[in-house]
Amino acid sequence: MDMLERIRAQAPQLSAAERRVAQALLDRPNDFIQAAVADIAQSVGVSQPTVIRFARSVGCTGLQDLKLKLAGSLVGGVPYVHASVGPQDPPAELAAKVFDNAISALLRCRNAVSPAALDQAIGLLAQASRMEFYGLGNSGIIAADAQHKFFRLGTPAIAYADPHIQAMAATLLGPRDVLVAISNSGRTNELLDAVDIALRNGCKVVAITSTGSPLARMATVALLADAQEDAELYSPMLTRLLHLTLIDVLAVGVALRRGPELAVQLEKTKRSLKNHRRRTDN
Repeated sequence: MDMLERIRAQAPQLSAAERRVAQALLDRPNDFIQAAVADIAQSVGVSQPTVIRFARSVGCTGLQDLKLKLAGSLVGGVPYVHASVGPQDPPAELAAKVFDNAISALLRCRNAVSPAALDQAIGLLAQASRMEFYGLGNSGIIAADAQHKFFRLGTPAIAYADPHIQAMAATLLGPRDVLVAISNSGRTNELLDAVDIALRNGCKVVAITSTGSPLARMATVALLADAQEDAELYSPMLTRLLHLTLIDVLAVGVALRRGPELAVQLEKTKRSLKNHRRRTDN
């Protein structure tokens, strides 16, 4: 029995106040996952301890445990727990595990990402005079992808994957600029040093990183992406997908924020590529 079914089944046995929390969860489960305990209590009209008691009444250790199990229910048939691949897996099973793990991670990130943080990050990027994207190693590739998307939006954008160049470039950033720092661990000293330089110059920093990392704590706004994977043996595959998707969300958000005039500019860039594509034979 998944979490939603369990709550529906146990609702008649809950107290009146806990039933109100249950109904709010069943009505809008995605919003419930993203809301803080104080916001849930206020919207439902109960105390914060009542929200915690409700989580325990339905078999969870606390509100965070409830949210994690609820997110698993919302995946909709995709395994919530990361399925480890092994050398004995035939290709069909290997493919199923890799796809299912990716889909599951994306759905969990979608449910967990803060709408307020996304709105703030999009607002900063939409008003930026210059954007720079920093990442090291695997994250450097994601930074390059971000630069490829954002330079077409009409604002100067560049990506750096070398720590020495990052440190030098950060000294030139100012209050009208935005630095997007990308790091799975959020603990790489060289990247943190560059971020610190940019912040001291008044530059705003959007971090795409993991929960509780030093980078997340330093940033002006942090977009958190956490994935269950064995990063010791393989490079972070799931985290890479989450980071790329968050970059896509930011790019689309900035394009929409800029308004209809940007559509004309994007159409010009498309036309510039028309003659580079081979025509199909009739």
